Amino acid sequence: MKKINLLFLVILLFTFNSCSIYNFTGTGKIDAKSFQVNYFQNNAPLIEPGIERIFTQRLQNLIQNQTNLNLTSSNGDLVYEGEIVDYRISPMTATADQRTSQNRLSITVNVRFTNKNKEADNFEKKFSFYNDFDGANQLVGSILTENLDIIFERITQDIFNESLAKW
Repeated sequence: MKKINLLFLVILLFTFNSCSIYNFTGTGKIDAKSFQVNYFQNNAPLIEPGIERIFTQRLQNLIQNQTNLNLTSSNGDLVYEGEIVDYRISPMTATADQRTSQNRLSITVNVRFTNKNKEADNFEKKFSFYNDFDGANQLVGSILTENLDIIFERITQDIFNESLAKW
């Protein structure tokens, strides 16, 4: 019985020891202490007021929640900047009486990522995602919020994966 307890203890120690190399977000060891997310301007042809602020905050929150990096307003080791370049509402399906039964909201964000400690990680890339919604609904209020939540969750996670998780 003591051998089983000893074996369990050894396995447990190796398990916790390996967690210092790899964590559950997949980021591994990040050679940085701070990050900054500059304000993402809304340069899309169709402007929805306020989405640039929401996107900037969502990206900041995601990185803070999934890493131990400190958010700073200047001189960050990792810098995220860019702009929203497309915000589009497109009809997807029509009814027999020529009305839209489903619309699609698509958003594209251009991101420039700079890692001051490892320039090989720097990139500029567009990230986009979409969500479909009922064509009878106007894209305002809770309908807009719900669609932005879905789209920004995916885009910010894709940016995180590209810049830090390397997935």
